[in-house]
Amino acid sequence: MQRPQQGEYNPYFQGYIDMVPEGDFLDILHENTKAATAFFEGIPVDKHNYRYDKDKWNIKELLMHITDAERVFCYRALVAARGDGKTILHPMDDHLYVQNAIVAGRVYEDLVAEFKAVRGATEKLFESLSEQQSEFKAKTKAGPITARALGYIIVGHMLHHMKVIKAWYL
Repeated sequence: MQRPQQGEYNPYFQGYIDMVPEGDFLDILHENTKAATAFFEGIPVDKHNYRYDKDKWNIKELLMHITDAERVFCYRALVAARGDGKTILHPMDDHLYVQNAIVAGRVYEDLVAEFKAVRGATEKLFESLSEQQSEFKAKTKAGPITARALGYIIVGHMLHHMKVIKAWYL
């Protein structure tokens, strides 16, 4: 799957796409899965509920945000890959999703397992796409987006949050 070109996504996502290294996308996705899983499994227990500021999400909330965002990105990629140019995809209110996920009472290991399950489905979706399907566009409120752009956004979104966690939480 080729790297997306400008015009295949909202410029808001450029930072995420820029974080993704060059190379075969599926190899990059699989390596990102391994790295992310090891990263989250290695976070000390005393950091799971840590916030570096009162208005910031804790690690458990961040992990749930990443998982929920990946679900949404995958749905959008499916819409694009199946050639559905009629459905208009609306933005995700990530703060609302985190607020209503209510992870305070959840076991951290279950959140990691949930991420792994979602990422496994992500891998299967992108493994199944042809180059042509990856170029199909879906409609969003902000403009068109291709399935391949969403694949790169998924990886870049994870890399972004791992960088933030390393800098501000650990």
